[in-house]
Amino acid sequence: MMQSVKDEKKYEVTVEVHNTNPDHIGKECYLTGNFNGWAMPGYKLGNIPSVGENLHAVIADVAAGTLEVKLNRGDWKSCLAYGDGRIAEAISIEVPEKKHLRIRANHWRDEFPKSTASPQVHLLDPAFYLPNLAVHRRLWIYIPKGYENTDKMYPVIYMHDGQQLFDEAISIGRAGPVEWKVDETIDAAEVKAIVVGIDHADSYNERLDEYLVKPFDTVEAPRGLLYLRDIIEVIKPFIDREYRTLATARYTAVAGSSAGGLITLYAGLCYPEIFGTVAAFSPSLWMGNDLLERYEAMPTDMKAHVAQQAYYFYAGRREIRQDKYLGKIDLAADMEKFVSFFAKQDTASLKTDIDPHGKHGALYWQRAFVRFYDWWTKKYIVI
Repeated sequence: MMQSVKDEKKYEVTVEVHNTNPDHIGKECYLTGNFNGWAMPGYKLGNIPSVGENLHAVIADVAAGTLEVKLNRGDWKSCLAYGDGRIAEAISIEVPEKKHLRIRANHWRDEFPKSTASPQVHLLDPAFYLPNLAVHRRLWIYIPKGYENTDKMYPVIYMHDGQQLFDEAISIGRAGPVEWKVDETIDAAEVKAIVVGIDHADSYNERLDEYLVKPFDTVEAPRGLLYLRDIIEVIKPFIDREYRTLATARYTAVAGSSAGGLITLYAGLCYPEIFGTVAAFSPSLWMGNDLLERYEAMPTDMKAHVAQQAYYFYAGRREIRQDKYLGKIDLAADMEKFVSFFAKQDTASLKTDIDPHGKHGALYWQRAFVRFYDWWTKKYIVI
């Protein structure tokens, strides 16, 4: 059930499922959400009714606050979906102000093709070797439509967590797979760019090992700087050699979220002559950083490069978490504090984007990426 303080009053929430789909009548359906830690399949509601009819069920012991749920038939692959095939967003109500949840069952995810990637997305290499980390990583590349029919050169964005960027079929997430829709965003944009997506390690701890620079909790010897060297020394030279890129810092961006947002900031300040634009979405500054100290220790020529950079910071006001050592962490407040300190250095151009309703997750980074891309291309990409 939803986390609550001891002895907090609990409520019953009535769930009503209205079916408009003829294909799954009689099949069992379930509800998962923040009330059960998003565990699958979740709470069994009953069987899907005939078209036009309703299924009623009651969830007991729901704590006050925001109740978020997703309807499914047993796993993430059979969740409710939008008409374009993507898993539908969570349905939410505020308890106890509302205690009746209505869900309309129109489409299910497994009725559509598994992949949601644009035809412009390609698997560049299933096992690209990164010598500094001594690992193989899958690389993805988005190539703008019409690339083959022109000699035009393109700006490039290097992005972490490649699994999350283009395709719901390989995305992962606590509340189900959600992709950033990077490909759809650029497909619809007037100014095009190449995007290189670098997959993260398979496990969460390995991912932190490769995205952190300073030791934190169980990560005693982080390898984030080695990972950045692989991008600078191996991946970027390969992309610039094999594709028509605008290779200078002005046209080269790096972007990432959470721990990937933190390593993105390190990329910007460690290699300001390489990355002209840095986009950090919900950066995990609380995991320990020495970014400002690094800036202060920079030689004058590197600071001159930083002065030419542009930084885009995104966070949501609802990105609050509890850490066993640090207590309450407010990601948006931490980010704003960092941006304020950074701004006092009278250096790079800074843009802050705060979503008052934003939480920590790909759904919000998906929306923020649209705003970032529009800002970046209109302000800095003049071709």
